[in-house]
Amino acid sequence: MFTGIVVGMGEVVSFNNNTLSISIPEMSAVEQGASISLDGVCLTVVGFSEEQVWFDIVDETLNITTLGALQIGDKVNYERATKVGDEIGGHDVSGHISCKARINSIEDGMMSFKIDEQWMKYIPAKGFIALDGCSLTIVNPHSDEFSVALIPETMARTRFGSKSVGDEVNVEIDARTQAVVDTVERMMHRSG
Repeated sequence: MFTGIVVGMGEVVSFNNNTLSISIPEMSAVEQGASISLDGVCLTVVGFSEEQVWFDIVDETLNITTLGALQIGDKVNYERATKVGDEIGGHDVSGHISCKARINSIEDGMMSFKIDEQWMKYIPAKGFIALDGCSLTIVNPHSDEFSVALIPETMARTRFGSKSVGDEVNVEIDARTQAVVDTVERMMHRSG
C-alpha cells in the first residue's frame, strides 16, 4: 500500500530484457522483495546496490502502463510502501494501474486529462485519483475529461513539472469508489 505522496524522482539507468534499473537518491534500508511505486506502479525490488535498485517488469505491466516507454535518463516518481504508523497524507493507493490518460491542457495550475469514457463513472468531482502515483483531487469531470489542480510543491517534487500536452500518465482509480459504483450498478440491474 502507498499513500500517493511522492517522495521524489529517480532516474532510469538501464532497461533491458524487462529488468529496469533506477537510481533513487537517498534510498536507505532497501530490502530484497520490498515494494516501491514507480510512476504509480507497484514494483518489487529484485536487487539493489548503494546507487541503484532493480525491478523485473512483466509484459502485461508494460502494456497497461507508461513504463514501457521509459528510456535511459528519464525521470520517474517514486514512493516507498507505507509502514504501520506512517502518516497517510494522500489516500490509499495500491499501485495497480487501471488505465492511462493523456494530458489535454496545462494552464494556471490546472492540468486536464482525456481518458476512455468507460472510466468516467469512477471519477467524481472532489473525489480522489492517483496519477503517476500522486494522490490528487478531481476537478470538473465531464464526458471523457477531468482536471486536477497542481500546487507548486507537487510540480517541483514530481514529474508533473516537466510534463507536456499529449504526454500520458498512469491512472489508478480509487478502489472504494469503483466498488461502490459497481455495486450500485449491479443492484439497479437486478431490480430493473
